Parts: sequence; C-alpha cells; structure tokens
Amino acid sequence: MHILYFLYSLFLTLGLAVLLPAYFVRMRLGRRAPLFLRQRMGFLLPPRAPGRFSLWMHAVSVGEVTSLQKLTREIKDRHPDWALYVSVLTQAGMDVARKKLDAADRLFFAPLDFGWTVRRFLRRFEPDLLVLAESELWPNLLRQARKRTRGVLVVNGRVSERSFRRYGRLRLLARRLFNDVSLFLVQTEQDRERLIRSGANPEKVRVAGNLKCEIVPDDIDEESLIRRRKEIALAPENRLLVAGSTREGEDVLLLDAFCESRKVRKDVLLILAPRHVERAADVERACRERGLRVRRRTAAPQEGEWEVLVLDTIGELAGFYALGDAAFIGGSLVPWGGHNLLEAAAFGKPIFFGPHMHNFSSLAESFLAGGGAQVVRTPEDLREMFLFPDPARLKVQGERSRLTLKSLQGATGRTVEAIESYDVPDVARRKS
Repeated sequence: MHILYFLYSLFLTLGLAVLLPAYFVRMRLGRRAPLFLRQRMGFLLPPRAPGRFSLWMHAVSVGEVTSLQKLTREIKDRHPDWALYVSVLTQAGMDVARKKLDAADRLFFAPLDFGWTVRRFLRRFEPDLLVLAESELWPNLLRQARKRTRGVLVVNGRVSERSFRRYGRLRLLARRLFNDVSLFLVQTEQDRERLIRSGANPEKVRVAGNLKCEIVPDDIDEESLIRRRKEIALAPENRLLVAGSTREGEDVLLLDAFCESRKVRKDVLLILAPRHVERAADVERACRERGLRVRRRTAAPQEGEWEVLVLDTIGELAGFYALGDAAFIGGSLVPWGGHNLLEAAAFGKPIFFGPHMHNFSSLAESFLAGGGAQVVRTPEDLREMFLFPDPARLKVQGERSRLTLKSLQGATGRTVEAIESYDVPDVARRKS
C-alpha cells in the first residue's frame, strides 16, 4: 500500500477511535437515532439491483441529495434499464433521499473510508461508474473505484476558498486524489481554474454548470399553502419573511432588526430556520429575551399567536419559502460564506443576503446582476428588509429572481451526456 494511504487509514482509525464514542452518545443515546454502523462497514447491504449498466452516485447530505433529484430522474427516463444506486453520508440526507430520489433503485449509507469496507460495497453492487456529487473526495473510495469501475466522475463540482487553501497545503495528496478521477464536471470557470491550480489535469476538468439550478421545487399549490397557513395560524394580512439556514451570531442580528421593525409594522412576522435544528432552543431563548412571542414548528397549533416561528424540523424549509413574501439567506451576515439561495428563487421570492456569500459568490453575483437579490449590510438595511416598504418593487424582484434561476439552467443535460459516454460495450471493466 502506498505510504500516503497507509498514513491516511491510520489517522482515520485513530480519529474514529476518539470521536465515535462521543458521536454514539450524542446520536444513539441522546437523539435515539440509529448509526447504521454495520451497513457503513459493508454488512447488511441491500441486494444488487438488476440492470444492464449500473451507476453508484454518492451525495453527502441534504443539499447534495437535492442537487441529484432532476439528474436521477433524467437518467432513469432515458435509461430505464440502468441500475441506479445512491449513497448518502448523513441521516438528514437519507431522509431527503427517500422523499426526493424516487428514481433510485437502492439507497444506502456510504462506507467508512477503509479499503476493505469500500471493496465490500464494490463487490456487492459492481458499479460501472462512480459519480460523486460536489467535492466528496475520499482517498480509499477513489482508489478502489478507479481499479474496479470504468471511471470516477465528480459532478456539480465546486472548490470553495477553504477547500482551495486546503488543497494548496496538501498538494501532493490532492494531486493523487485528482488522478483517480476520470472527469470533473464543475459549476463555474472559477472552480475549474482552482482545480487546475491545485494539481488537476486541465483535460479532465470541464465547466457544466450548477445542478442545483435544476432544482425541482416541491409541488405546492394554492390549496397546500392555505392549509399550511392554517397549521401555523398565519393570517392573510400578515407579511412574512423567511430566514433560512441561519448561523450562530446571525440570529440575534436578525431578531434585533425585527424588533425595531415591529415598532412600525405589527403585521410583519418572521420564520427563522437555524441551519442545525439543535440550535432551536437557543434561538427560542433569544426571542424570549427580547420579549417576542415565539413558537416552534413542532409545537401544537393551539399554543397561541406568534411573532417568530422557529423551524425546528428537517426538509420543510423550501415549503416555507413558498409561503413567505421574501427570503433571507443565512450564513451571510457572519463570515461563514452563505448558503443556497436557489430554493427561494425557484418559488420566485425576492432574496436578501448579507455581505459574506463567498461560498456561493458566482450565484450571488448572478442574482444581484439580474435584479433578483439585494445585499443587506447594516442594522438599518435589516430593519428596512423587514418593513416591506415597496410591495410592487419586491414583486418585480421576485420575478427577476425566478428568471435568473431559469437562465442558469442546463447542467443536467450536459452531465447526462458525460455519463452516457461511459456506457459503451467496447470498454472493459477493470478488475484488480
């Protein structure tokens, strides 16, 4: 075994030995959530699906799973005889995959990244192609898949500033990982340049666009919206801002501005969705400290009126974007780098975000240029956002948001064509 892989596997073993007990206590005992360790080690795997050609697609969690929704449907529509396997890393990702990836033949949790566990998965499913969403470059998975499949593709690839710096520090390992990838299909020209500067072969990196722009919004009709309004006791005359995926330190800035706006407009309400639901109690406490009437989504409807609703569930944010009059994208008032704004755009909502959107800089620039988004920087900007001063302008901004999203689409077709190029009878599968 190459010394780099030996050292990597050793550090992975030591890391799991240290972290796994705490993770077990938090997940299994605290939340009573199963860990699926036996499956992650290659046991209790689902049976192989029948198919002439097989794909193993891997996504980390909710965002990556959502990005594969249209792609998996398009593949199955064009190739119903292909076997399609999808793995995820997190329980949240699995919950969303079960709802959105109905085209997949099998869903399962990804293997722990040891050579022997990865080989068990590859022997069970015998995929012709491994397709990784975004930036999931696990050394042993890549190495074993290169030996046992026709190719390894990274789709919807992106290289954040943080990843770019990390690749620079670990250039030798990064170059070896990149060599195990047959083709990178990245979101932007900037992603392509960063990959090449980090050691990837320029001939193996193409710009295909952002699969997340192919988002398939939940089928929410007017009747569904009316029903949801009743569920949360939202009156028709209320104006609603939905703040999604907020980070620690950001909630208080929003709540302070919201309190100021309530002095002027009593009909404005706020739905606040922390990025991690474990923070719901902290957000609720911050609301009460400011004298705001607060309720959690999981509370019973009869628990009274609210000014702030804390969304403490997983997988519902998109539906609440549909319900709102405007959307704020979290992770952008603090130097986190922002979060995905496309779900709000899919429902034609005017979008607001703070100055820190560097993880989604290309998308942010497109929506600002298209007139579908605004940057809020100061407490005064935030207060103005909550006041909804010009409804007509917000309506135009929402329509421009939807049109900007439409102009960015097309990545699914380009990705499917790249995958189809590997379904050729004269290419022999490599076995070790």
